[in-house]
Amino acid sequence: MTRNVTMHGNPLTVRGKSLTVGDAAPDFKLVDNSLEIKTLADYGDAVKLLSIVPSLDTGVCDLQTRQFNEDIIEQPGAIVITVSVDLPFAQKRWCGNAGLKEAITLSDHRDVSFGKAYGVLIEELRLLARAVFVLDRQNRITYVEYLKEMTDHPNYEAAIKALSTLL
Repeated sequence: MTRNVTMHGNPLTVRGKSLTVGDAAPDFKLVDNSLEIKTLADYGDAVKLLSIVPSLDTGVCDLQTRQFNEDIIEQPGAIVITVSVDLPFAQKRWCGNAGLKEAITLSDHRDVSFGKAYGVLIEELRLLARAVFVLDRQNRITYVEYLKEMTDHPNYEAAIKALSTLL
């Protein structure tokens, strides 16, 4: 399946199946900052906010990652997982520079299988399109936002509200 998004108004093609509320979240194999493979099961029954960004080294992605991590810091039982195709070394550097050493950042750089499974792989750039998913304790999707313009911010308030209702 394909859908179109834009970046600075320029059209791009996104590959993968769009997920909807009620779908089971696809499992994944992503690389963490220590070069370990992580799967959805590694995060147990925590309520999860998956924050998908094109690259942590851009303004909107930086702010999105900081905002979501700050918004749920006081919410036990919830975690934010930020996913991009940035190399794990770059993600680790970003976390250190941002003062978010506890932030979970995972890389889809190896085979972009997460991008395909979650419907966020930008074909032309081999980056991930901006999106947000909230998963309940059984890893069912309870909230999803696919952004049409990659330079737009997600609806932070709506995502946090969806997450909060699960705690």
